[in-house]
Order: sequence, then structure tokens, then C-alpha cells
Amino acid sequence: MSLNIVRFRFPKNRSNDIYWGVQSSEFALPLKEKFSELSDFLKNGKESARIVLNDKSSEKIPLSEIEFLSPVTAPCQIFCQGQNYSEHARESGTDPRDRSFNLFFQKATSSLHSPVGEIRRPKGVKLLDYEIELGLVLGTSITEPVSVTWDNLHQYISGIVIGNDVSARDVQIPQGQWFKGKSYRTFCPVGPYLTLLEKDEIQSIPKLRLILSVNGKVRQDSVASKMIYQPPETLSELSQITDLFPGDLILTGTPSGVAMKAPSPTLQRIARVFLKEPKLMEIFVKKQLKISDFLKDGDVMEGRIFDPAGNLDLGSQKLVISS
Repeated sequence: MSLNIVRFRFPKNRSNDIYWGVQSSEFALPLKEKFSELSDFLKNGKESARIVLNDKSSEKIPLSEIEFLSPVTAPCQIFCQGQNYSEHARESGTDPRDRSFNLFFQKATSSLHSPVGEIRRPKGVKLLDYEIELGLVLGTSITEPVSVTWDNLHQYISGIVIGNDVSARDVQIPQGQWFKGKSYRTFCPVGPYLTLLEKDEIQSIPKLRLILSVNGKVRQDSVASKMIYQPPETLSELSQITDLFPGDLILTGTPSGVAMKAPSPTLQRIARVFLKEPKLMEIFVKKQLKISDFLKDGDVMEGRIFDPAGNLDLGSQKLVISS
């Protein structure tokens, strides 16, 4: 059975101590042990979480009384997949049939943020966008190429989380800097739960439904089965490139419905014949500014990932945009 792990503190706790616990219905059951970071918990805390969950005498704290923190912690690596859903690739101005590779980039660890709270808009950023994503959390070190399949994926990942790859499009696109445009502080809210999976639950990953709404209106709604590159293939390829460690996070891409709307690949090719890059980017930003879906101060962004069959529920995020 899966476990929903929470990392939290008490809003009125003067000591500001951080706790780890396991979710049970509307309660958090705190662990007695303290863990400095996620990799420490994955190594030493999983069994304690199961014991606490099964102990009827465990302390119960209403979820409404805790402040959720990101269960993914620094130090770690954050790897991301770009345009990993066909419809999102198309709305981003790319024909997925023309690309035969898995697009990787990274976000700064300092962008990690709690799943409830404020997303801070950087000064001067007008094209602030959202991207709900399923995150994979590594459970073991990978220091050589491995062949990952659905049957052995459980040997490499410990669990899954909700992530949001918040993006400053007017930095990312005109400057061609994905890392910069996606790495501002608060730009990677994660949680509320780290859902630890059993071997047989891994097969439920493609069934997960991803939903994101802004001010109560659904913007993104899709299922993980629509990923172009599924987790086993992605992890196999990453292992060919770099070392991975317990607690590292892989964000697996976002479905369609983001605010940014790019011109078609054909129109882009024609424009590049007649216009230089600076002029193209100037036109791009002006066109995007006419789109009303970009996040504004005061907007409330909510995200949820779950299995409609009721087998897995990663919780929900609620974030407010502020300057």
C-alpha cells in the first residue's frame, strides 16, 4: 500500500521545528525521528512511517493545522522534460513528429517551494506561466547506465509528487534561457505529499490524471499515459548521461493548456526567412501580452494529481501569485 509522506511545521510553533509524518485521512501522524533532508528520510525513515501508520496510539494532527513544506529538499538535482506531451509541444510551436529526442533541462534547487503559499513574480516579468507536472523521486543511486522497464522501475524510484514548473516566458523564450526563466525562487512548488509506491502500484502511473485550474477555471486536464517519453525510457536515458542520487527529482513534462501560445512551426520558418531574431522575439512578446491567461497578481492556482480509480492521490496544491 502506498504511503503519503508529509514534511511540515506548525504555523504557531515558536521553535520553527520541521517534522516528517505520514498522512492518514484528514490527519498527519508525525514521526519521532528528525531527518535533515529527503535523502536521509528515504534511507532511515520509511519503515518508521509504516510503523506510525499502523499504530493506533500514534499522535494525530489535523492537516488543517500544519504548514505543508516541500517533501523534496536541497541538496538535490532537479531534472525536467520539455514538451513531453504532444498537444503541449504543438501549442509551444513544435511539431512532435519533427523531434526524435527527449528534451532535458534543469531547475535550480533554490526554486523549491511549499505546495501552499505564494509564488513571487520577479520584477519586470509579465508573462508568468504555469505547468503542472508529475514528479519522480529517486530512491537509489545510479552511477552507470541502466536499463529501466516498468517491471523494475520500483528499484530506482521511491515515489511520486506533484510539481509545478512555473515559468517566466519573457525570460525563457527571448533570451533562450530555460534555466534562468524557470529557476527563480518559488518557481518549483512540490507536494503536499511524497507518495511512496509499492512495486505493483508503479503500473498505475500512466493512469494518473493531472488537473490545474486558475481562479477556479480548469486550464490543464490530461493523463500521464499521454507522455511521449514514459518514466522507464526517461530514466534509462538520463542514466546514460549523469549520476542520480536518492532524493533527486525528475519533472516529467506538462500537458497542454499553458498560457503561452506560439505560432505554428511553418509560420516560424517563414518568419525566420524575413526577420532577424531580435525582431522575432519582440513580436513574440507583444503577441503574448495580448493573451489574458498569463498569471496575474492575486490569481489562485490549484493543482491536483490522482488516479480516478482511487488507488493513488498525491494531494493538491493551492498557490497565490504576488509581486
